Amino acid sequence: MNLFTLDNLFLLLTGLVAIYLLWRFYTRWSKEKKLYDLYYGMGFLVLLVSGLLLIFRGLGILASPYVLTVASLIPLGISMGLVEQYFPQYKKAFKWFALVGFLAIAISAIFGIDILKKISVPLFHGVAGLVIFLGPFFAKKAAKGFWWVGIGGVLIGLGGIALAFISMGAQLLFFSPTFVMTILTPLLLLMTLAFTFGFVKDIQRR
Repeated sequence: MNLFTLDNLFLLLTGLVAIYLLWRFYTRWSKEKKLYDLYYGMGFLVLLVSGLLLIFRGLGILASPYVLTVASLIPLGISMGLVEQYFPQYKKAFKWFALVGFLAIAISAIFGIDILKKISVPLFHGVAGLVIFLGPFFAKKAAKGFWWVGIGGVLIGLGGIALAFISMGAQLLFFSPTFVMTILTPLLLLMTLAFTFGFVKDIQRR
């Protein structure tokens, strides 16, 4: 197995950026003890672990139903953190949506229930992606530059939905399996950098 590939370089850089962001979330959480930092941390910890698995097991691991399920924790954690931090009036309802969506994805992926997967995966990733994309632009009293998180939301939404369609044997627009595999690792790096720019702005403001 050749670990010294361009894909693995992108994944390694993504992991290093994720570690930096995890440290920033932990530092803020240790001072303020806010739940949203734990949600954010969960999302980026899963991203870090997923990247390491892709490095050592290869992109073929994406075909595993367990990977699809675990990877859903990335948008789940980030979107729940945003709602918890900036839209607390909706946090209870969104937590129920997130729980039901995650369980539906897990059950459909593990037990091979295609009809449930075709509904739950695009719905969950679509809503979570919209929250991550639009949330930073509508968040009151957000730090200047927090909109970068929204850019990260666009990237994670496109990548997640494209992978979801591929896992169901379909294709989203021009996102063919070959094209998605080609852009996946640089997309993960760009996404993580966009999130980092936005979240660090928010952390530095406090």
